[in-house]
Amino acid sequence: MTRDLREILIGAATVVGLVGILVFMNARHELFGADAGADLVVSGKFNKVDGLIEGSEVRLGGIRIGTVTGMALDGQYRAVVKFTIDAGYRLPKDTSAAIHTDGLFGSKFVVLEPGAEEAPLKSGDEITLTQDAVVVSDLLDLIISEGRVAQAKARQAAGK
Repeated sequence: MTRDLREILIGAATVVGLVGILVFMNARHELFGADAGADLVVSGKFNKVDGLIEGSEVRLGGIRIGTVTGMALDGQYRAVVKFTIDAGYRLPKDTSAAIHTDGLFGSKFVVLEPGAEEAPLKSGDEITLTQDAVVVSDLLDLIISEGRVAQAKARQAAGK
């Protein structure tokens, strides 16, 4: 066997091995069943999700435990956010979800707060206790309007 033929066979075996590993990684859910270490897929309905995108982090206690995997509108024009929680985290059924901002103008992420119920969340469940994203421009508008009201009251008190 020539050296070139041997290198071609080794290269082909390596490529076949890598493709086999990739196929196995993608098909592990079908091979081992949905419950064997499967990630938890849950959803929550929000009025505002401004700045949240697919791929945003889902955090518990400041630690990343999942990602946002989808967003859509329901029949009442509320944002339905679907997220995946890594296998191994057992959260109570009354867990709440809120959308927070990383710093003042940073990226958005979902924060989960576990409840006290004994029953765990299961794939397909909906988190009903949700808190919408705070939009910085709305918050600044509120602060400015409160300042104007305070100035108007101060002028009225000075004019009396």
